[in-house]
Amino acid sequence: MTPQFDNSYARLPDRFFARTNPTPVGNPGLIAVNAGLARELGLDTDWLTSSDGIAALAGNAVPDGAEPLSQAYAGHQFGGWVPQLGDGRAVLLGEVIDSNGIRRDIQLKGSGRTPFSRGGDGRAWIGPVIREYVMSEAMHALGIPTTRALAAVTTGEVIHRERALPGAVLTRVASSHIRVGTFQYFAARKDVEALQALAHHVIQRHYPDAASALELLEHVIARQAKLIAHWASVGFIHGVMNTDNAHIAGETIDYGPCAFMDEYHPDTVYSSIDQFGRYAYSNQPNIAVWNMAQLATALLPLIDEDMDTAVEKATQAVHRFPDIFHTAWLDLFRAKIGLTGAETGDKALIDGLLTRMATVKADFTNTFRALAEGRGAQAFPDAVAFESWAPDWQARLSRETGDPQALMRATNPAVIPRNHRVEEVIEAALGDDFAPFHSLNSVLATPFELRPKNGAYANPPKPEQVVHQTFCGT
Repeated sequence: MTPQFDNSYARLPDRFFARTNPTPVGNPGLIAVNAGLARELGLDTDWLTSSDGIAALAGNAVPDGAEPLSQAYAGHQFGGWVPQLGDGRAVLLGEVIDSNGIRRDIQLKGSGRTPFSRGGDGRAWIGPVIREYVMSEAMHALGIPTTRALAAVTTGEVIHRERALPGAVLTRVASSHIRVGTFQYFAARKDVEALQALAHHVIQRHYPDAASALELLEHVIARQAKLIAHWASVGFIHGVMNTDNAHIAGETIDYGPCAFMDEYHPDTVYSSIDQFGRYAYSNQPNIAVWNMAQLATALLPLIDEDMDTAVEKATQAVHRFPDIFHTAWLDLFRAKIGLTGAETGDKALIDGLLTRMATVKADFTNTFRALAEGRGAQAFPDAVAFESWAPDWQARLSRETGDPQALMRATNPAVIPRNHRVEEVIEAALGDDFAPFHSLNSVLATPFELRPKNGAYANPPKPEQVVHQTFCGT
């Protein structure tokens, strides 16, 4: 069964995109097909893994009903305004309605040059494709809103970056690929008609309860705030929170130099291009507020005819972000330490744990998992640090009902895509060995379970395995 397309974005005015066919590759080969996701989309895995399916996944054939296009958008990149970005190495094949009645985009990433490539080759080498596949599927398994990976293929071609590298294409699935930067693109051009059409499209697609542009803004702010709180709860650092990477429906998108923390520290940065820590772990909520302010600015002409009134309404909406974020953050971290009720001292209790973790360089994931398994002291390099916090925690737990351990086991993953594991998988893939990739994906599919044979995947890196920097791959 080939995809049954219904392409609503392609029905928007032509200035929203450029009609762009993927560029065929030399000798495509299958790395992986996500069978579970394929079933959700109503796709036959036998077709996807056939020569016809692989040709479609590589961009060598366009399925019937697809209307390939590259989307236009702008964005602030590390705070600097770029009036035109767009899909420089991605082609949206089209949209399907999944088994739950939800509209989903199917996009090829690394599929060749587009009118927005800005001199780039439009291709991806195998490292970023493997990283995004692993990371996005791990995030989905953790219950965090994200784009998904349907498939990955090799291209049989060489990609030139710092050195010659094997090429690959990722098939990405999302509820849409609309970004804050999409609104900015039309706002910068003072194209109010296009802004209105885009807002109408997004409301219909993502926020049918929104009755106005202001309510649209409020919905987007709420989803972004909750998303960033979820990132914090698992120690995830996106690495490039530019406005063109801020998804309008609150999904994690564009996995570039992203990483999960090993040792906890609030100022942790992995991205090689984030030299000043703009997108550090602890700064992600602040940047999200900044991004939402840029969306609010773009939407001003639709919020109210009087600009002063529009600014006042938009400002009030943006100012609600911190409260939404902190409420979500506190709910998530309460669950991580076994709390279902709310007391005024809970924030201080959680902060006390995090401060101690930072001081003794405790592993973020393993510390919380150890609490769930009743061996908290073992997770601290210095047990005294834990013992100075544990009595207050135990006293707080004594006022809880239910099963705190079960709650913590269901909240704190035993395994995450450790940076050194991801690098091992990429290194093996460079040698045409995809067995480590499949093994890692299998383990990460059930992150809250730790089977004996998978125990090594929970181990933090040895000193010589520590990954200090991650890279974008463009």
